[in-house]
Amino acid sequence: MGFAQLTTDDVAEHGVAEVVRRILARVGDAPVYVSVDIDVLDPAHAPGTGTPEAGGLTSRELLGLVRGLRPAAVVGGDVVEVSPAYDHAEITAVAAAHVLYDLVTIMAARTQI
Repeated sequence: MGFAQLTTDDVAEHGVAEVVRRILARVGDAPVYVSVDIDVLDPAHAPGTGTPEAGGLTSRELLGLVRGLRPAAVVGGDVVEVSPAYDHAEITAVAAAHVLYDLVTIMAARTQI
């Protein structure tokens, strides 16, 4: 079906910049919808989710990946799986808000071109 998969291990082994390069090469000029499941973050960075995944990304890595999408034709996005009931100190909500802010900023910048 033409899908490609990049994992947290790819980020750890090759770094954010290389993974962003691969994503941008893959999507080219096509419209891109970005969906972030917050449990991609390690529970230390997003405890407020229904399915915490040990060994996930740091919030810095996730924000680097999202910010690296600036050249892409991002047309929409979402962040899912934030569970306020499990989110002590609102750590997960803060991470999700930053991801959404960056996605909106990327989309807004494209409309200015």
